Amino acid sequence: MNKKLSLYLPLTILLAVSMAALFAEQLSLNNPLAVDLLARLQGMSAEYPLGTDQLGRCVYSRILYGARETLGAALTVLLISVSVGTVLGLLAGFFGGYPDYLIQKAVEGIMAFPGIILALVLTGILGPGLTNIVIAISMVHWVGYTRLVRNLTASLRERSFVKAALVSGAGYCSILYRHILPQVLPELISLSTLDYGRIILTIAGLSFLGLGVQPPTPEWGSMLLDGKAYMQLAPHIILWPGLAIVIVVGCLNSLGRYFLQNRKDF
Repeated sequence: MNKKLSLYLPLTILLAVSMAALFAEQLSLNNPLAVDLLARLQGMSAEYPLGTDQLGRCVYSRILYGARETLGAALTVLLISVSVGTVLGLLAGFFGGYPDYLIQKAVEGIMAFPGIILALVLTGILGPGLTNIVIAISMVHWVGYTRLVRNLTASLRERSFVKAALVSGAGYCSILYRHILPQVLPELISLSTLDYGRIILTIAGLSFLGLGVQPPTPEWGSMLLDGKAYMQLAPHIILWPGLAIVIVVGCLNSLGRYFLQNRKDF
């Protein structure tokens, strides 16, 4: 029962959050960009279920629309990182030699610096904006997947089923796609699920520093930044986006641990 609960509960919550982000127009009660200074810093009410911020904007509606920005940007980074890292890891691990040497040197060069610091520097160079954050994080985030896939592929290429495929005349692409990638996939699923939460925290952190989505577009990290000056007067401004981040990241971590413990079953 506990095993099923650790799978279905976070999946249900994540599905609900995803649906809320997709159907934000239908679920929101107010325009998330509409400013009403007469309604600023209000508490929860029928019109504003989660209160209003310093400009009188509906926090509930901004949470819904902000989920699109935060989760969508994190998913984009994840897809880019997994795709690039998997391809490079397969090439380095399977062929070895000079390709492996070049890819490993690139990985070591990037991993010599803390990832968040390097992403912060790149974002500062590229300028503020969610697109630039996605580019900056993606440029440093692929290395973990490359290293994982490379090590797994290097061990798998010595297995008998790979050697049998080579002897039978199968092409390199076919071997990588049909024989090695399925063996690597469970590890990728486990890592990427855990990593999705870390990417969300990174994006929210950079947005909190003012490098992410620019006003008035709602995003969870930027909403924390907006409410920082009103923590004592109206704590709900930062409470709800902060709680949204905690819930989503917690569910992803729980799901990732489940996949990690049961990766042999899928």
